Amino acid sequence: MKKTTKFALSGLAAGIAFAAFTTTAQAQEEWTMTSTWPENLDLIKIDQHWAELVNQLAGDELQINFRAGGTLMPGTEVFDATETGSIEAAGDWPGYWAGLNPAFSPLATTTSLFNGVDYLNWIQQWGGRELYEEIYGQFNMIYLPYGITNNESGFMGRTPIESIADLEGKRLRLSGRDQGRVLEELGGSQVTLAGGEVYQAIERGVIDAGEFSTPGVDFKAGFAEVADYWATPGWHQSASVFGVMINKDAWDALSEDTQEKLRIAADATMAWSLAWSERQSTEATQKFIDAGVTINQFSEEDLARIQEITNDVILRGACENADHAKVYQSMIAYLEHYATWRDVSAPFNMSRVMDNLPSLEEIEACL
Repeated sequence: MKKTTKFALSGLAAGIAFAAFTTTAQAQEEWTMTSTWPENLDLIKIDQHWAELVNQLAGDELQINFRAGGTLMPGTEVFDATETGSIEAAGDWPGYWAGLNPAFSPLATTTSLFNGVDYLNWIQQWGGRELYEEIYGQFNMIYLPYGITNNESGFMGRTPIESIADLEGKRLRLSGRDQGRVLEELGGSQVTLAGGEVYQAIERGVIDAGEFSTPGVDFKAGFAEVADYWATPGWHQSASVFGVMINKDAWDALSEDTQEKLRIAADATMAWSLAWSERQSTEATQKFIDAGVTINQFSEEDLARIQEITNDVILRGACENADHAKVYQSMIAYLEHYATWRDVSAPFNMSRVMDNLPSLEEIEACL
């Protein structure tokens, strides 16, 4: 009798242990994640870095199966797929969704305003992170910004652009709602093309010049093979942000501990991406020079004029949409607040010293 009881108890304990093990094994989530970027565009490395880091940090609870952009669906469809839960996550550049809400435009990049460190500061300490979550939250998503690249290359093509006067009548590939409005004020025409189409558009003369990303990304995309001239700085995108869209239901299914690991991976990837892209840009700039590409820089007077037009475009957009106004209000408030320390530490500061910002009072009047 004692032996039977002992055996029964041992069997019960084993069963409990097995059930616990089975529950743990089944608790691991598997996500499908894709990107707006195909394999041949270097920006995909930011998405891959985050996915790999998550698998290292949270592999017992979550495994992300990452697929390059275009392998599951066109890049234009990843927003809807994540919103509806067809996939759990997708890497993106927020500006692609500005047609759904113009606030996505400054969440992605600014014309002649933020540099990479400004975005880092703003996201981490001045309320930016909360605004990403608020805007994407309108579409049943959580958003983790995890990539920052600094100033973009500028316009590359077979037609020299030496000043803003040379933009008159030019057809230029340009991304972004606000960017297109500024270009229009400068006399140019915005042409919308996917990143993978810019090379051929320059080669065939479909556009007078084009831009896509940082020098590192643009060189690997082959621009040095088809462009003779490069107009810099890239005022149209003074910095860019990338991140991951996560379906809200998939996010809520994770434990708080796992969610925190995903946030930690995002912060780590953000720091890595900024340094990685700056190293790539430095090396690629030399490669463009070695390839014989002529670099023309806009004058201080030209850049001041661009800033004036940018300020007007920001104010106009703010009064068209409350979310757009809310994001820019937060950005300009950050720049004004940070100036207390930033300007007295110049030129050893970590951000742009600016004396001509959009009017905070006029933006707030549009809220």
